[in-house]
Amino acid sequence: MNNIFQSMIPLLFLLASLGAKGQSTGLNIDTCYALARQNYPLLKQHELIEKSSAYTIENASKGYLPQFNINGQATYQSDVIQFPAQLPGVTQLSKDQYKIYAELNQAIYDGGAIKQQKRILQANAQVEQQKLEVELFKLQDRVNQVFFGVLLLDEQLKQTDLLQKDIQNGIRKTQGAVDNGAAFKSSVDLLKAEWLKVGQRTLELQSNKKAFLDMLGLLTGLSLDEKTQLATPKNPGLSLAINRPELLLFDYQRQTMDTQNGLLKAKNRPKLNLFFQGGIGRPAFNFLSNDFDPYYIGGLRFNVPLSGYYTLKNERNLLDLNKKTIDVQRDVFMFNTNLALKQQTAELSKLQALLRADEEIIALRGSVKNTASVQLENGVITSNDYLREVNAEDSARQGKILHDIQYLMAAYNLKTTTGN
Repeated sequence: MNNIFQSMIPLLFLLASLGAKGQSTGLNIDTCYALARQNYPLLKQHELIEKSSAYTIENASKGYLPQFNINGQATYQSDVIQFPAQLPGVTQLSKDQYKIYAELNQAIYDGGAIKQQKRILQANAQVEQQKLEVELFKLQDRVNQVFFGVLLLDEQLKQTDLLQKDIQNGIRKTQGAVDNGAAFKSSVDLLKAEWLKVGQRTLELQSNKKAFLDMLGLLTGLSLDEKTQLATPKNPGLSLAINRPELLLFDYQRQTMDTQNGLLKAKNRPKLNLFFQGGIGRPAFNFLSNDFDPYYIGGLRFNVPLSGYYTLKNERNLLDLNKKTIDVQRDVFMFNTNLALKQQTAELSKLQALLRADEEIIALRGSVKNTASVQLENGVITSNDYLREVNAEDSARQGKILHDIQYLMAAYNLKTTTGN
C-alpha cells in the first residue's frame, strides 16, 4: 500500500496543479518544485539519517544499563611469599596463578556524559538533515532554467505562427497582383521561400521544446509531451530578506559546537559507579591458600578524571575556533548572496526598461507593417519591402517575448536566491 501511495504522489500533485484557483490551466512552477524534490533520489537519505540517528542514540542510552565484563588472567611470577617456618595447614604457594571473574558496573552518576552524547548525536543528525535540505533547495534553480525555457519556446512558437500568417497574407495579395499582371512571379517565390524558412524555425523550436520537456519530466517524474501546458507564473512579490536553508545549517553547526562544549564539562566531572565482581582464582582473597577458591567483592567506585584538565583549555579553544570558522563561512555566504541579489535587482530594472521600450517599438512596427500590407496590395511596394517590415515587427515581438520570460525568470531566480 505504501508503494502504491508513493506512485500516486506525482498524479496528486498534477491534479492539484490543474485544479488550483487563481492560476491559468496547466502545470505550475510550484508543483514542479514539489515534484522535483519528491522525485530526487537524494530525498531517500532523509529516512536513512533518521534511522541512523535513532540507532546511535539508542546505543548511547544503553550506557545507563549495567555493564558486564568477563575477564581471565593466568600469570607466572618470579617469586611468592616465603615463610621462615613451616606453618600448620599452609602449603608452599605456586608461582603460577590463575583468575577468572565477572564484573558488573552500574553508573550512578556519570557527570552527564551520556546525556551530552545523546545531545551531540541529535545535533549531528540535525546538521546532516539540513545539509540535505540545502542540496534539495538547489533543485529550484534547475527547475527555473527548464520551466522558463519551455515557456520561452512556447511564446516563440506562437509568434512564429503569427509570422507565418503574415507571410501567407502577403503571398495571397502578391499572387493576386501576379494574376493581374501587376507583379512578377518571383515576388511570390520570395515570400514562399521565407514562409518555408519560418517553417524550419518552427520545427527547430518544437524540437528544443521537446528536449526541455523531457528534462522537466526527468526532474519531476512526470510523463510530459508536446501537448503539456505550463502555467505562466504570476510575477512574485519581491523581497530581499534572505531565508535560505544555508543560514539554518550554520545555526545548527554552531549549536553542535555548544553541545560539544557541554560534553567537555561532563567528561571532567567526578563519576560514581556501583560495582560487583565475582569469580574463582588461585589464590583468591586468601592469599595463603594454594587452592582454587571462589570470591566476590562489591561496593562503590569513585573516580575524578583530573588528567582531563590537561587538555580542557585547548579543547575549548578549538571549539571556539570552529565556531569562528562557521561564522566566517556564514559571512562569506551572505556576502556572495547579497552580491548576487545586487546583480539580479539590476537585471530586473534593466528588463523593466526594455519592456517599456518593447511596447512602443511593437506599436510602431505594427503600424508600419499594416501600412506596408495595404501598399503591397496596391502595388506601391514590392514583396521584398513588405517582407522587411514583417520581419522587423516579428523581431520586435520576439524581443518582447524574450524580455517577458527573462523578467519572470529573473524574478524567480531572485526569489530562489533569497529563499522566499
